[in-house]
Amino acid sequence: MSTAINVICENRPGVLRDIAGVVASLGGNIEYTQQFVLERGVNTGKATVYMEIDSLAPGMVENLEGLPAVLEVSVHLSFEKIYGSRVIIIGGGAQVAQAAVGAVNEADRHNLRGERISIDTIPLVGEAAIADAVNAVSRLHRASVLVLAGALMGGRISEEVQRIQEEGIPVIALKMAGSVPRYADLVVTDPIQAGTFAVMHVAKTAIFDIKRVRGMEF
Repeated sequence: MSTAINVICENRPGVLRDIAGVVASLGGNIEYTQQFVLERGVNTGKATVYMEIDSLAPGMVENLEGLPAVLEVSVHLSFEKIYGSRVIIIGGGAQVAQAAVGAVNEADRHNLRGERISIDTIPLVGEAAIADAVNAVSRLHRASVLVLAGALMGGRISEEVQRIQEEGIPVIALKMAGSVPRYADLVVTDPIQAGTFAVMHVAKTAIFDIKRVRGMEF
């Protein structure tokens, strides 16, 4: 499991290069990173660089703290350890809400047994907005399965569904109008059950695999 390091630093060019250079010089491999400017709190206007590293070498924290632009370095559990696999639910408000109910209830059962599964939802309207959101799923860290919950989806959304499937992310769709159900790995009539299936697919303590029921409708 990776070790996470969070660095609070000056927001100026070259800082990310210097931080990565320290990690590389000590044999660390950065497996995931994100950087953004803080908009609140005591460090407003400063940058935060979060990294997940395969191993925390002796002296790495001290060397990072020695960089002129670095203000603070802290060590944490990785996002995988804290939040685990992510179930993404996109679509219409009412359907997304019901799919989330099923997903959250099922995730609670598995998380009580020691797993970590988190649920991300966004209600959207319109083909372009939903297609853009589906396109972005493959760029989300730890995204494991997508649920499309709506009444009508097709066109460019179907194209994006096929693209993220090629990236290894299965798609569960509600039974709806439009072409999306033809391309989904699994079609489910009940939104609560759709959310439940999604969590069961990623849970290590559940016996369910979308690959075994691909193309079926429930």
